[in-house]
Amino acid sequence: MNFTLLTTAFPFCFVVFVISVLFRVDCMLNLHCALFAFLFCCFCVLILVYSVTFISKLCIVNLRAYVAAEQRDARQVAMAWKSRTRSLQVFDTELSADSVEWCPVAQSHDVLVCGTYQLQKGVKEGEGDAPPSRTGRLYLFEFNGGGSIGPPLTELQRMDTAAVLDLKWCHVPVSGRPVLGMAAATGQLQLYALWESPEGQRSLQPLSSTEVGAERLLLSLDWSTGRMDGNDLRVACSDSAGCVGVFSFAEGALTPLSQWKAHDFEAWITAFSYWDTQLIFSGGDDCKLKGWDLRAGPSSPAFTSKRHSVGVCSVHSSAHREHVVATGSYDEHVLLWDSRNMRRPLSDTPMGGGVWRLKWHPTHEHLLLAACMHNDFHILHCKQAFEGDEGACPVVASYVLHNSLAYGADWSRVSPEGPASCSPASTAPEERPAEGGGHLRIQYESPTASFDTSLEDDSGRYIPEGIAAPVATPTAGPAFNTEDAASVSCLLASCSFYDHVLHVWRWDWTPERSSQEPDPD
Repeated sequence: MNFTLLTTAFPFCFVVFVISVLFRVDCMLNLHCALFAFLFCCFCVLILVYSVTFISKLCIVNLRAYVAAEQRDARQVAMAWKSRTRSLQVFDTELSADSVEWCPVAQSHDVLVCGTYQLQKGVKEGEGDAPPSRTGRLYLFEFNGGGSIGPPLTELQRMDTAAVLDLKWCHVPVSGRPVLGMAAATGQLQLYALWESPEGQRSLQPLSSTEVGAERLLLSLDWSTGRMDGNDLRVACSDSAGCVGVFSFAEGALTPLSQWKAHDFEAWITAFSYWDTQLIFSGGDDCKLKGWDLRAGPSSPAFTSKRHSVGVCSVHSSAHREHVVATGSYDEHVLLWDSRNMRRPLSDTPMGGGVWRLKWHPTHEHLLLAACMHNDFHILHCKQAFEGDEGACPVVASYVLHNSLAYGADWSRVSPEGPASCSPASTAPEERPAEGGGHLRIQYESPTASFDTSLEDDSGRYIPEGIAAPVATPTAGPAFNTEDAASVSCLLASCSFYDHVLHVWRWDWTPERSSQEPDPD
């Protein structure tokens, strides 16, 4: 019997019954009572069946969710992950350091560059003061992690330049050589080629330069080659006047393609979509994140997002997942986006500091490195966001040995153990525990401009001399995919501003299997 029909007939019969009683319609009373009783019983039976069915389905859903949660908890107990960051070398850059980049080109993965920015106060001349000048220095390093006694990082070259605001390597070789792009405080986009002498000595040589605009600072740049596609090489850059420009690069020369006013104030960052290089992102001090489709022209943005509450200063497109973009802001949040729907981010993670730079890992698609200005450097695991979980991405590691603004950060493709590319490590490195029960490590004395950081614990935090760190304990965390099931060991570099230091450090994430069964309670 139709449930809707019964629910409609029941009040009608009830009304008829009441009227009959009130008007003393004795001849119909027995019939009405019988009909009412029959329909009322049918109604009650249907309500009971419907309720039992609904409750049963609800119980089954809850039971399945409970079983899935128990299985997930059991897997986490069976394989907890132990995260450890350790400093390998600290280098004094003398000037304020703000940008660091590992070379992504094969055969040169061991090459590292660091850029600095120093504001020099003007000198009084007569009645007025000379305007301040901005100077910088570009460092070239080579990493050797082959187990030698000396420092792993060797300085190959230092070059006095204009103040450096951003550095980016082209992801593919140009005419057989790696090419580095530099955003200078003079408003110039400068390119350098990495040369190697017959004796094997590497050095950076000027290749090309162009002035983007007078009396403005070039703030950021990006190459269109994020997915290792060397066709139609282009460079995008942004400046302090709020403009974004795009240049083609061919035969060793930069050719302007377009330039437009993108933001009302400083355009802190610009970046290509590595899957569709006709799409460019930009972020500005006007609190706006914008997308620009070069095919339609830059007269109006393809989208404008005001989700960040203050200036947008970092954008990085994922080379592993199409449409995925990470953005950071002075509002201290990292947002993950699907570029097909810019109305709502995939996830929102508070970082406790302005997010100046974001870098996706070159091989592990879920790992995101964040330089968080007043709150150090952190590694986020973004798998849950990709699977539809709108919560914050968990922080799986932090590097806190810097004592100033955390600006530059990058992943290396070199394994900390040797020249192989960064990949899951089969075994954890051997380390001698210090007396006192903690995993303390004393930094070696460096014969170069590097200096000592003294002691640190398993999480990379500074330990005052004479105080032992507690023994590290495994912490349950999000698991990698099956291809990431082994230990992960990565080499990173980071730099901070006012203390003018460059850190080279390693991060190990190792599973610790437990034979103990999870507590059913």
